[in-house]
Amino acid sequence: MQATQTDLMELVHDLNQDEAIDGILVQLPLPGHLDATPILDSIDPAKDVDGFHPHNVGLLSQKRAHLVPCTPLGVMRLLESAKDITNGLSGKKAVIIGRSNIVGRPMAMLLEQSNCTVTVCHSRTQNLEAEVGAADVVVAAIGRPEFVQGHWIKPGAVVIDVGINRREDGTLCGDVAYEAAAERASAITPVPGGVGPMTISMLMENCVTASEARQGR
Repeated sequence: MQATQTDLMELVHDLNQDEAIDGILVQLPLPGHLDATPILDSIDPAKDVDGFHPHNVGLLSQKRAHLVPCTPLGVMRLLESAKDITNGLSGKKAVIIGRSNIVGRPMAMLLEQSNCTVTVCHSRTQNLEAEVGAADVVVAAIGRPEFVQGHWIKPGAVVIDVGINRREDGTLCGDVAYEAAAERASAITPVPGGVGPMTISMLMENCVTASEARQGR
């Protein structure tokens, strides 16, 4: 059976009312006949473990983050764990390639709040190679296989590849040409096996955060 917009809205409403449920997420992207925006907006912000509800995005923008989008949060944990490589984030130039609500926009806020100077690039950015080449931290989340070329990377930069794409032969790759970029970067995440597991871990953390908050802990 093909779910309708009304079906999904009613399901979210029921989950909102269920005191046994602490976390709700909607697996994106939805089929084309469904509009994700009103569905995501209908989730109780206290149960929004994806961190996509406007209420939680607003809290993040005001440095009062509660439930943060999982992939950007996972990227921050990776960067924080690599302080011996990055020498901290404060004062570093960070370039994000991609401006989605899921990764690019919240990523920019988190890096800015860590005192990076942040540039958000996208498909219409001019001189993208030069922007990337000046970055101490590169976060690639544009959804194009091996789009970021290795020679773009500043020697010693840290590269976080959020993309996951399937080649014609069925193998997976990221948004960065990994082998060439790895020759210049001080650290780089692989695809698969880099950011993906961190996203899942942060989802579990958000579920715990939501549960504890709802219990007043």
